[in-house]
Amino acid sequence: MKRSLLLGAAFIVMGLILRALASGHVQKNEQLAMTGPYAYTRNPLYLGSLILAIGFVIAARSLWIAIMLLILFLAIYIPVIRAEEKYLEQRFPEFAEYAGRVPRLFPRARASADKGEKFSWGLYWKHREYNATLGSAAIMAALLAKLAGFFH
Repeated sequence: MKRSLLLGAAFIVMGLILRALASGHVQKNEQLAMTGPYAYTRNPLYLGSLILAIGFVIAARSLWIAIMLLILFLAIYIPVIRAEEKYLEQRFPEFAEYAGRVPRLFPRARASADKGEKFSWGLYWKHREYNATLGSAAIMAALLAKLAGFFH
């Protein structure tokens, strides 16, 4: 149980880092994000969430949680990604070219053309990405409490 908790925590931290980096590069509805993690995948926030979910599944060691998260991902994220892409196509003429060179979800090995825009802490705070960290910490605390025997 301890190994799975540590391995799960490693995935959770990776997911949180990816989400944080992505949130510091996106200016929703104002500009098409193509720098930072967006140079590798068009949906780094969703990829970060997927990595987080994998971490929670590993940490919890529960087939039911794995099935539930898979169903939620397929039922929610796939339609949302498609709807967002339609919106981005209409809003930003450069989206079609960007979509042609950057994969939808699973990242490419090398960045596509990155204009060098830097991470913005202001955007990170504006998007309240710290909530993902707080929520993840609460869930991990519950798993640790279970491991310590507080819950039977």
